[in-house]
Amino acid sequence: MRTPLLMWIVMSMVLCNMTAFRGSKVLITLFSIELGASKILIGVLVALYSLFPMLLGLYAGKLTDRLGVRVPVVAGSSAMVAALAVPFLFPALPALYVQAVGVGAGHVFYNVAVQNLIGGLGGGTERTRNFANFALAMSVGSFLGPLVAGFAIDHFGHAWSYLAIAVFPLMTIAIMLSARALHGVRGSPGKSGKSSASGNAPAGESARPFELLANRPLRHTLITGAVILTAIDLFYFYMPIYGHSIGLSASMIGIVLSVFSAAAFIVRVGIPAIVKRFGEEAVLRVVIYSSAVTYCIMPFVSHTVLLMGVAFALGLGTGCGQPLSLTLIYGRAPEGRSGEALGLRMTINNFTHMVTPLLFGAIGTAFGVAPVFLMNAGMLAFGGILTGRK
Repeated sequence: MRTPLLMWIVMSMVLCNMTAFRGSKVLITLFSIELGASKILIGVLVALYSLFPMLLGLYAGKLTDRLGVRVPVVAGSSAMVAALAVPFLFPALPALYVQAVGVGAGHVFYNVAVQNLIGGLGGGTERTRNFANFALAMSVGSFLGPLVAGFAIDHFGHAWSYLAIAVFPLMTIAIMLSARALHGVRGSPGKSGKSSASGNAPAGESARPFELLANRPLRHTLITGAVILTAIDLFYFYMPIYGHSIGLSASMIGIVLSVFSAAAFIVRVGIPAIVKRFGEEAVLRVVIYSSAVTYCIMPFVSHTVLLMGVAFALGLGTGCGQPLSLTLIYGRAPEGRSGEALGLRMTINNFTHMVTPLLFGAIGTAFGVAPVFLMNAGMLAFGGILTGRK
């Protein structure tokens, strides 16, 4: 009976922190536009979200394997609260750089710890269902974050909106410190079922972490997962810019982003049944290719209703791909190194997240948004090719 209770507690924390994380990305993009930043500078801001996750992802994974979830979740959420308070206290462009770095650094510790905990709550189809539930909570947070940010901006202004967003990681801290079911939980059990509660170093910890890339199926899944998350982040990065360029209000931009998240929520409800019938890799290939096609269509759509339809279609594809890649990565990780594999995933993902906004920000400044969307479609197609390799 403890596992369902743990899942509900974890899902509530995921919901709170993802609401803050996605809301802060909408805030930082629109606030930087308000302050006169160019697309390349906005790209730098978004890239800074990924700087410390790229540098600290492996360390966060090893720390989780050793200490469990309590310390990383509380420390990471506290860092997010502090970072979100900076633009409220100092509403200027330099404060946004501090906010981006702080939110990214805090998010990596919380995120790796929670993913490792969820992976250890069950095996086989139960693990797929748990990661699907995790993705559902992320979808709800991704739905609420842009809505809260968009309406708060229109009613209270950019600076005060940061206080509204900062409430959510504060709630995560309160849940983590008060939840008795999580007292004594130090980490996920290994695939053999042996717990790491003793605090001993997990098997293989002394090995070099990048040796995990020698595992070809794991390597392909790590790259594919990075491509999918880059597609999601690019949408959250460029949709506000594109929406602003075609005259949408902050509230309407938030609604379009929330439609994207609603689609991800809907498709994730059915993931366990779909995977049971067709298999994880087959489903992953289909959703990656469909997302590539959707990105090809997006730069040619300017009508609000049609844009919401395209966002919904893209949300269906990328929303299904994220939990599937997580499940495959956890399942293909060596015994006792699941947290390390998830940390390596975080490092690779955030390397692409850091490079992509800089590269696409420069391309968008020079050539507009269409080449950005088309290049991302090509990246997704490459991920589909990797997924199809045996």
